[in-house]
Amino acid sequence: MVQQDRSSLTGLWHGQFTYPRSFRPEFFTASLLDQSGALSGSITEKATETTAQQSILFATLSGRHSGSLVMFVKLYEGGNRQHSVQYEGTVNEDGTEISGTWSIPGNWSGQFLMIREGQAEQTEELLCEADI
Repeated sequence: MVQQDRSSLTGLWHGQFTYPRSFRPEFFTASLLDQSGALSGSITEKATETTAQQSILFATLSGRHSGSLVMFVKLYEGGNRQHSVQYEGTVNEDGTEISGTWSIPGNWSGQFLMIREGQAEQTEELLCEADI
């Protein structure tokens, strides 16, 4: 069995973000590449306002990871969301979860939780039970 380096955030992550009001949480999948703390990657999420042309949203991400601190910007590609979203959070001690806040400066903010792929038996249960 190959042991994964938990100090690197490279890999597939399943996540959820919540809104500050009574809107339902949204779920996403992030593919991260951590190169000595420089983060890049992509995010896919189901569009809440689906149209015939778009039911999945795509975004790129770029940021950094230093110790337990994680910061990145999500930039949507096309569609009806033409804004960036800033994420700031912390990774847990064993490198399996990232939690924190997201914001669209001057507009919205909320909380998020990401769980590393490989925690498959726990991921769905944790996301459904998460009170973020």
